[in-house]
Amino acid sequence: MWAFAAPIVASGEHFVWEADTPEDRLRAYWIEKEAPASALVAVVDDGTAEGRVAGIAEIHPNQPGRGSHIANAGFMVDPTVRGQGLGRALGEAALARAKADGFTAMQFNAVVATNTRAVDLWHSLGFRTLAVLPETFRHPARGMVGMHLMFREL
Repeated sequence: MWAFAAPIVASGEHFVWEADTPEDRLRAYWIEKEAPASALVAVVDDGTAEGRVAGIAEIHPNQPGRGSHIANAGFMVDPTVRGQGLGRALGEAALARAKADGFTAMQFNAVVATNTRAVDLWHSLGFRTLAVLPETFRHPARGMVGMHLMFREL
């Protein structure tokens, strides 16, 4: 995961983490959470028996306690395989996993408005934008941009 995650995070265009976020911190966020959190990986054929990890999704409760029935998730896909349906497959798998794990809905708190591919994907998978929170993300090239608050019942 680190091979494609590091340049994505360093770009500063899609995630709130600092560009120099170390591998161990990303690994803890994406992979090493305790239940009821889970991680899904997408593997593509690279000619080896194992394949290559080219995408990841992490699912966790959006809030603790009385808000823990709503899932939150994060997704990252290797740019070299974008446009091949991997993000959609991860999204569909994450929705199914969240429902199987007992969550009743999924909420995204911070989908960067300039990440139109992600916004369009989530809309196509049944998410509604409840609000675009203005100037909540410092984009490295576009300055202050909004973030979508998105929601979908499961």
